Amino acid sequence: HFPFPFIPRRDKKSMRPENQSHMSEFLLLGLPIQPGQQSMFLFLSMYLTTVLGNLLILLLIRLDPRLHTPMYYFLSHLAFTDISFSSVTIPKMLINMQTQDQSIPYAECIAQMYFFLLFGCIDNLLLVVMAYDRYMAICHPLHYTTIMREELCMFLLAGSWFLSCVIALSHTILLAQLSFCADNNIPHFFCDLAALLKLSCSDTSVNELVIFTAGTAVVILPLSGILVSYGLIGASILRVPSTKGICKALSTCGSHLSVVSLFYGTIMALYFSTSSGKSKDKDMIASLMYTLVTPMLNPFIYSLRNRDMKLAL
Repeated sequence: HFPFPFIPRRDKKSMRPENQSHMSEFLLLGLPIQPGQQSMFLFLSMYLTTVLGNLLILLLIRLDPRLHTPMYYFLSHLAFTDISFSSVTIPKMLINMQTQDQSIPYAECIAQMYFFLLFGCIDNLLLVVMAYDRYMAICHPLHYTTIMREELCMFLLAGSWFLSCVIALSHTILLAQLSFCADNNIPHFFCDLAALLKLSCSDTSVNELVIFTAGTAVVILPLSGILVSYGLIGASILRVPSTKGICKALSTCGSHLSVVSLFYGTIMALYFSTSSGKSKDKDMIASLMYTLVTPMLNPFIYSLRNRDMKLAL
């Protein structure tokens, strides 16, 4: 506990002559499983199911005029985001499992992190936009078509993309300013931002502050908005309790609630496992849940629990 307020960043680097300002490549240590054809075939099957299932939703919404509504407009973009979100990490993981080559170039690693953050943020923001759409449909049905106009839908979507791009770009630019030590092993199956910060020899306090601020903007606030929307929907239903009204609300909101519970449930499981100091293996399993399992299940949830989608099928 001796005061050393004058120790600058360069002193930290001078004590580590092996530091490199530009790491040429990283090593992705991968999932804590035995590499083999069976595990690779399982993940490949899950990835193909994710891509084909969400492509089917995109196709149905495009072809069926009954699905040309704000709800399905946002759902089509959620399906596209889910495909992209999984495609950022899973193909690289499968290639590494097949070739047994764990290396990933520095530029590719930074790009992967950028797109992972981008599509992860869009996923969060689309879920709260869809919750707002359901709130307007149930609590203000007479004004729904006038409020949820095409212009507003495009504005909400463009705002989600813009905010996500700004947040992902901020993290990427800040990370590119850091220098890295000789240790280039990432204990993950993709270039995770938190894992990369741990490998840095630079001061990461600004990065951590941006993580906290961005986390509030794209996780805490959207989740709060979803909870408020469904709280108001529940209060509206209870004011005029009827079996028909409850059934309509469940059919309208059931699919979205299931997806929200699955998505935020895995994120909270990852957060609490990290904060409680549990093994990194459990962190990777939780990450795999929301990067592969959740996008894979979304098409089944929207197809099996949604009457309009069943008719379109």
